[in-house]
Amino acid sequence: MAQQARAIKTRRAILESAATVFAERGYERTTIGEILVRAGVTKGALYFHFASKEDLALGVLDAQMLDEPMTPQSIKLQELADQAFLLAHRLQHDALVRASVALALDSGAVSVDRAAPFRAWIDQLSEILTVAKARGELLVHVDVTDTAELFSGAYAGIQTMSQILCDREDLLHRVAVLLQCLLPSICTPALLTGLDLTEGRARQLAVEYDASKLRREG
Repeated sequence: MAQQARAIKTRRAILESAATVFAERGYERTTIGEILVRAGVTKGALYFHFASKEDLALGVLDAQMLDEPMTPQSIKLQELADQAFLLAHRLQHDALVRASVALALDSGAVSVDRAAPFRAWIDQLSEILTVAKARGELLVHVDVTDTAELFSGAYAGIQTMSQILCDREDLLHRVAVLLQCLLPSICTPALLTGLDLTEGRARQLAVEYDASKLRREG
């Protein structure tokens, strides 16, 4: 068990170091040697976890995906909102998640599949929306794929603007505004009042997420 915990810690340290160097130098200019120095691990330890620099980059990109299951909600669309709020919290407080998003937006990383996290999140949103539609939560005109892609793109835009303007200090507010503007256009009116799209909900989720993370890592 202790050996497994050390392996998880080492993998995380390598990812964080790679993410930092990618952010500082750009993916293409980064070398494995620089990552090794920053992480303080041997080449063998790095290659035990990652087969190549590209594999490392994919690991960094994966970091922005939610690392634990969402708590099921009676209204499925609440899970979409909760996922958006949790990503905002992680962008504010997790350097690896921030680096993951930066790498996804690094146009110089031509040899990396930067579309993968976008596709993964669109797929997750589509799954939520598909269930919501089956439950009668969506207005009849709503197209699941189009809506998932719109939300993903809008979220990418507002988090980038928040990062540039104020280092994401106002991101929870901006995500709440996005949800409050978008969800009324897709949700049936009878269920809309049952959704919590406020910053208070975001802060509650953040506390629960951090507590769960401490339990998992402790």
